Amino acid sequence: MSDHKTASGAAVRPKVDDVPRYTDAYFRKSKAAVGRFGDVQVTYAVFMRRPVVCCPRVTTEWLHAIADSRGVSFDIELTHNEGEWVGAGEPLMYLTGSLFHLVDLETLYLQKLGAACVAAYNAYEMCKALPKVSFLAMDARHCAGTDMADLMAYAASVGSAAAKRDVGATGFVGNATDATAHYFDQPAGLGTMPHALIGYAGSTLRAAQMFHETHPDENLTVLVDYFGQEVTDSLAVAREFPELAKAGRLAFRLDTHGGRYVEGLDTQSSYAVLDRNAPNAIRQFRTEAELRYLNGTGVSAAAVWHLREKLDEAGFPDAKIVGSSGFSVEKCRAFGAADTPVDLVGTGSFLPDRWVETYATADIIEYDGKPSVKVGREFLLRQRAALAVSSRAAD
Repeated sequence: MSDHKTASGAAVRPKVDDVPRYTDAYFRKSKAAVGRFGDVQVTYAVFMRRPVVCCPRVTTEWLHAIADSRGVSFDIELTHNEGEWVGAGEPLMYLTGSLFHLVDLETLYLQKLGAACVAAYNAYEMCKALPKVSFLAMDARHCAGTDMADLMAYAASVGSAAAKRDVGATGFVGNATDATAHYFDQPAGLGTMPHALIGYAGSTLRAAQMFHETHPDENLTVLVDYFGQEVTDSLAVAREFPELAKAGRLAFRLDTHGGRYVEGLDTQSSYAVLDRNAPNAIRQFRTEAELRYLNGTGVSAAAVWHLREKLDEAGFPDAKIVGSSGFSVEKCRAFGAADTPVDLVGTGSFLPDRWVETYATADIIEYDGKPSVKVGREFLLRQRAALAVSSRAAD
C-alpha cells in the first residue's frame, strides 16, 4: 500500500502495517482479547458534540482501503451526504463490521473526521458571508504536517461546494500548493509572491517587475504592505502595468499587520471612509471585534474601501484587491456587512479555532445485532431506531 491513493487523491496513511504503532494502546490490547475469546459483529455510531458540515470522504476511503488490505469489508452507512449540516450529537455515520478489525482503527478514523467537519463548517460560513468574493486556501503553512494539509484542503473544498449550492457563492477557487490543488479542480497551486520577494527586490515596484519578467503569462498580484506604503506602491505598480490593470489581471494584496493602519488612515479617517461607502455597517456593529474588522488597524473593511477609492481616482477601476490576514468567519461577516470591495480573500482561518470542538467520538451501539451502549449515550440508540423507522417509511 505504500503508493496507494484513495479516490480523493489522498495517500493511504497510516498504511495497514503501521496501524498498531499509531492507535491507542487500549484499542490494540482489546483487539488481542477479541482475537482470543471470539469475534463479534458490531455497529459503531460516530458523532460530534457540535454542529458541523458532513465531511466524511477521506475517512471512509481510508476505512475501505484498510478493509481491503485485511481482506474484510465494512458497511459504512452515512446519515448525511457530503456537505450537509449535521446537528450536535447526531451520528454522521454508522460503521458495521468485525470488532476484531474495527477496534484498532478508531483512533485513526476519528483523527480524519472531526477537524475536517469543523473546517468545512467554517469554510462554508466564510463563503456564505462573502458570496461574491473568491477565496484562496492558504492554510498549508499553518498545518501540522502534510496529512493535515491534505485534510484541510479537502474540508475547504466541501464547505465551499456547500456554499455554492446553498447561496450561489463563488467560494474557493484554488489553494496554495500543487499537492492538494485537485480538490479545487485546479492543476496546480495559485499565488504570486511572499514578503520575502519584496525584501529581496528592495522595492515593491521592482518585485512586481521581477515577477512579471519571470512569469509574463500569469496574472500579477502584488503585496503592497512591506514598506507601509499600500497606496503609494499600488499606484506605482498600476502605472507601470496599465494594460494589466485595464485587463483585470493586476491585483494588490493587503496583508497589513494589526499594529498599524494602512497608509493614509487613522481612526477618524477610517470612520469617514466607511461613512462614505457603507454607513450602515458602522451603525449596526455589535461587538468590539466587529468594529475592529470594520475600521481598525490592519486589513479592515475601511482599508479596502480606502485603497479602492484611491485606485479608482487614479484611473484604475479594473485593478483588483486581495485581502489576507486573519479572515475568520467573524471577519468575513463584518466585511460582508460593509459590502467591502475585496475581490479575493486568501485565508487559512477555516482551520478550527478551538481544537476541542473538533473531537469526533465513536461508540458501539450493537453487538451481534443486540443494542447496547454505555450509560449516558442512550440517545444514540433512539436515533438509530428513529432512522430505521424513517427508512422503512421511505420504502
